[in-house]
Amino acid sequence: MAKIKFGNTEETVVTREEFPLDKAREVLKDEVVAVLGYGVQGPAQSLNMRDNGINVIVGQRKNSPNWDKALADGWVEGETLFSLEEAAERGTVIQYLLSDAGQKAAWSTLSEMLNEGDMLYFSHGFGVTYKDQTGIIPPKNVDVALVAPKGSGTSVRRNFLDGSGINASYAVHQDFTKKAEERTIALGIAIGAGYLFPTTFQNEVYSDLTGERGILIGALSGVMEAQYNVLRKNGHSPSEAFNETVEELTQSLIRLVAENGMDWMYANCSTTAQRGALDWHPKFRDAVAPVFEDLYESVTSGEEARITLEKNGDPNYRENLAEELKEIHDSEMWQAGAAVRSLRPENWKE
Repeated sequence: MAKIKFGNTEETVVTREEFPLDKAREVLKDEVVAVLGYGVQGPAQSLNMRDNGINVIVGQRKNSPNWDKALADGWVEGETLFSLEEAAERGTVIQYLLSDAGQKAAWSTLSEMLNEGDMLYFSHGFGVTYKDQTGIIPPKNVDVALVAPKGSGTSVRRNFLDGSGINASYAVHQDFTKKAEERTIALGIAIGAGYLFPTTFQNEVYSDLTGERGILIGALSGVMEAQYNVLRKNGHSPSEAFNETVEELTQSLIRLVAENGMDWMYANCSTTAQRGALDWHPKFRDAVAPVFEDLYESVTSGEEARITLEKNGDPNYRENLAEELKEIHDSEMWQAGAAVRSLRPENWKE
């Protein structure tokens, strides 16, 4: 494992150089990895492992859209595609990749399929951390671990296909076989992680829920909407408001941050942009800090988990979600976005 300096803090991480794919294949050669759920993370992780030569099967509810999706991706009913229960019975590594609400609902049945020495694998610490709400308490005679890619399933697959990989955290919650860490790291390499850094189930879910509700999705979409609305209210066209709010960020500036960091992005902007950003940066930081404090408290108290399980466990969840997403889709800002994207050079017609 490599020692990496993060400012004044040193962390231990696992890279592909230290734990190459050939070693992962050797560790997993006798395993049957059963990926339960073919929604968000399931397709990416299973396809990446299949491409990497790992013995993978998929478990999914039959006659569902995701079952059809698995068939379209080349999984074969009765050979590599099974019901959730049969896949769990066949697997030695059970990748529990149903939604958090789905994990709660299926646990009483699927927990019966675990055999001594199996590994119960998660990509989120939710179910185990909030066990008082989910009822997910693994038996003592199995390994329990997680690998949590730091990106959506779409990004996990795309990055794998372009060879870049995606960073992931990993944790061992229960080591029955005394081989849990090696099995976990091997799985992380097999799903295409760029590098792996250690965490705990609790730290993973606290940081993940905060990040998703904060910068990664909730705060980002909220501040975009606020700026767009101010520009429109003051007479700017939809095209101008969207370009200055979203398009320049996603097509230019955030790419500079990804390449070499925020300071490098600042250094490659105009002096006027630099000055204004440096002056306004602390104002935005101080204004939103109380919101992030409230958010973190809501996560650690279990309130966010309660809301998630209640809302996502509703029988009408998908219909309600579609309505909420339609409201975003139909808003002027994102209709302007669709028009702007259609004008990108790669979309020009000959």
